[in-house]
Amino acid sequence: MNLLLRNIRFSRTKQIAFPVLAWFVMAFVAVLAETLRGSIQNYYIFRDSFWHSTHFQNLYANYGLDIFHYGPSFACLIAPFAILPDWLGVTLWTLANAWLLYYALRRMPFERTTFLIILLFCAIEMMTASHNTQFNPMVAAWLVLAFVLIEEEKDIWGTLFIAAGLLTKIYGGVGLLFFLFSKHKIKFIGFFAGWMLLLFCLPMLISSPSFVIESYQQWIHALVIKNNKNISGAAVASAQDMCVMGIIRRLFHPEGFADWMVMAPAAVLLALPLLRFKQYAAFAYRASYLAVLLITVVIFSTASESATFVIAVAGVAIWYGLQDKPINKWQIALLLLVWVVTSLATTDLVPRILRKPIKTYSLKALPPFIVWLVLIAQLLFTQFTAKEKAPLKRSFKPIAQL
Repeated sequence: MNLLLRNIRFSRTKQIAFPVLAWFVMAFVAVLAETLRGSIQNYYIFRDSFWHSTHFQNLYANYGLDIFHYGPSFACLIAPFAILPDWLGVTLWTLANAWLLYYALRRMPFERTTFLIILLFCAIEMMTASHNTQFNPMVAAWLVLAFVLIEEEKDIWGTLFIAAGLLTKIYGGVGLLFFLFSKHKIKFIGFFAGWMLLLFCLPMLISSPSFVIESYQQWIHALVIKNNKNISGAAVASAQDMCVMGIIRRLFHPEGFADWMVMAPAAVLLALPLLRFKQYAAFAYRASYLAVLLITVVIFSTASESATFVIAVAGVAIWYGLQDKPINKWQIALLLLVWVVTSLATTDLVPRILRKPIKTYSLKALPPFIVWLVLIAQLLFTQFTAKEKAPLKRSFKPIAQL
C-alpha cells in the first residue's frame, strides 16, 4: 500500500512538473536568445532608470533607445537587477517576472488540472513578454495577488500591490475597485494611503525630493505625448495601439473618431455589474470581476502592444477557470480563438503573411474583447449567489505538490 501511494504521488508530481518546468524553460530560453542577439533594449531602458535617478538625470528624455514610460518608483524596483552585470541582471529580471505571474496564478483556488491548463494557456504570452524583457507579467501578477490578499483579508499587503501598480504603470490602479469587496474598508483606505506615500517617497532615497516630484510631473507629460503618438496615423505602422480603438482606427479610418467614443460606453458597461450588490457575496462574481479588469486595462489602452497581452490573456485564463464544468463547446471555441489569434498568430511559428494583418489591424485585441463582452454579460445576468448558497469559503493556500 505504501508503495502504491508513493507511485501515485510520483505520478502527480510528473504531471505537474512538465507544465511548470516548461513555463520557466520558455522564459529562460526567450531571454537567453535575446541576450545572445544583443536585443535587450527594453532592459537597458529599465536599467538606466535607476542610474539616471541616482545621477539626477531626466528619466523621460530620449537617450537613443526609446523613452522610459514608467513611474519614478520603478527605479527602485529595477535597482537589484541594474547593479548586476547585464547578462545576469536581465536573466534574473525576466525569470522574476515569470515566477511572480506563476506564483500569482498558483494562489488562485483552482483545481490542479485547471491550474495547469491556465499555466499552459498563458505560456506563449509570457514568453512573448520575456522576449521583450518586459514588465507586464509582473503587472498582471500584482493585480491577481492584490485580489487574492484582499480575499484573504490581508488588506495591508493587497493594497501594497495596488499602490505599486498605480505608481509604476497606472494599470494597477484598477485594483482600487477591489475596495468594494474588502471586509475592512477603513483599513483598506488607510493602508493604501500609507503605501502610496511610502512608495511615492521611496525613490527619494536614491535621488532627491525635488527630483522625484519633478519626475512624476514629467511622467504624466510623457504619457500624454505617447498617447497622442499612438493614436496618430503613424500608429498604423507601429507596434502600439493594439486595442479596440486601434481596430476601429485601422480598419475603418473614421473621420472625427475619438477614443472616448469607445471608452465611455466601456466604462459604463464595466460599472453596471457593480450595482449588483447582492452578488458581491459570491466568490465567482468577485473573481470574474478580476478577470474582466485584467482584460480591460489592455484592450482599452492605446499603449497596448503585443508584449502587453500577457495581462489580458491571464484574465481570459481566469475566466476559463471559473466556468462550470464540463466546459461547453462555445467556451472551448472562444478559448481556442484567443489562443490562436491573440497568442499564437503573432509569433514566429506563424508565417509573416498571416501575422501581418493581425498587427496591421490590431486584431490581436479582438478575441479578448469578445471574452470581455461575455464576461460583462455574465456579470450582469448570472445569478452567482444562486450557485453559492452561502458566501463561498475558498482556500488560497498554494496548491499542494507544486
